[in-house]
Amino acid sequence: MLTILLLKLLLVPALIYAVTLAGRRFGPEVAGWLSAFPIVSGPILLILALEQGAPFAQTAAHGTLLAVLAILVFSVAYAWMATRRGWPDSLFIALCCYALTLIALREVQIPLPSALITVILALLLAPLAFPGVPRWVTQRAAISTKDLPWRMLAAALLVLAVTFAAARLGPKMSGLLAMFPVMSTVLVGFSHRQSGGEFAIRMLRGMVYGYFAFAVFCAVLSAALGSVAIWQAFVLAVICAIAVHAVARRVMRK
Repeated sequence: MLTILLLKLLLVPALIYAVTLAGRRFGPEVAGWLSAFPIVSGPILLILALEQGAPFAQTAAHGTLLAVLAILVFSVAYAWMATRRGWPDSLFIALCCYALTLIALREVQIPLPSALITVILALLLAPLAFPGVPRWVTQRAAISTKDLPWRMLAAALLVLAVTFAAARLGPKMSGLLAMFPVMSTVLVGFSHRQSGGEFAIRMLRGMVYGYFAFAVFCAVLSAALGSVAIWQAFVLAVICAIAVHAVARRVMRK
């Protein structure tokens, strides 16, 4: 029990710390690409599996996969708002769009293979929906660590909230909420305030390339939890996600 509590409190904030430092070093698109890896949802699903069992986590992972669609809606909405408004308005509208999409997804019943195909197609089309931003506009922008404690605290609170309420929420809703845009909300919101809307747009666009690995992680995890041990399912899902993440990075650089 103590080990699980420490995972809830420490693992995700530590990963957010690492992503923030990488963003300072390599720029907004790399930060977005890294933050789209399942560094928040992955630990949440692991804790759900340890506390609620593999079948619960299997259904939750399926729901988290579908929730990528809600995150894409959030990202595109924020990006377009950021071209003309500040971060509070952009964040408010984006979260409203995310919530409406999540409500719709709650009623969707779709097999895992179909869900994966749908999400992949949405990810392929998503970059076309973003407003254009010249590369030179944000070349010198940097991610500040001034608000890093708030980012880490927000992530820890999300993990605690979802995992403590999992039994009441049920597996699918727990999975959907595990994909709450904590990284987008905290990381992009603070970066927008500090470095401008163009910086936020480029970060959000970079996140899209990272969500391919996220989708693969959720799909492999949901499929594997029904046939292998929990730790084997997570190892397999992480290996597959890392491979896809590397390929997505190569495509993003081109």
